Amino acid sequence: MSGTATVAVVMGVSGSGKTTLARALAAAWTATFLDADAFHSDEARAWMGSGRPLTDAMRVPWVERIAAELRRRVAAGERVTLAFSGLRRGHRDRLRATGLPMRFLFLEGDASLIAERMRARRGHYMPVSLLDSQFDALEDPRGEADVTALAVALAPEEQLAQALAALV
Repeated sequence: MSGTATVAVVMGVSGSGKTTLARALAAAWTATFLDADAFHSDEARAWMGSGRPLTDAMRVPWVERIAAELRRRVAAGERVTLAFSGLRRGHRDRLRATGLPMRFLFLEGDASLIAERMRARRGHYMPVSLLDSQFDALEDPRGEADVTALAVALAPEEQLAQALAALV
């Protein structure tokens, strides 16, 4: 990708640290932080909270709401960091279709480390029992030109430094 990104999409399975990195990146990059989870319907949250993964069809309106918000924010002159699972290529492509200068930062890591982190967090609707379904749904983005992979196991400061370097 040439040019500077206006949107940084921090992606990966649940529990990989998307929100933590996207918030830190928003502060360091002077951007607005958005959490894709906030765009889920109450029905979708309840569905996942009961231990059932969303289907691709259930995710479509969610991705559409996110794309519309990204367009609105950038049109208003904002840079945006988005914590977004981005598990499916089609969902990433839908965000790309906005035409916004965008970079994907893929948090990749070992399922056992991520599960350990998920067990330690409180107040999140996504149960650890759905982690396997997240890995099953993940279409590996590492061959896509606008994706930079970052290791989940890195210290937060190192992740942030690598993320910032990928945005220039």
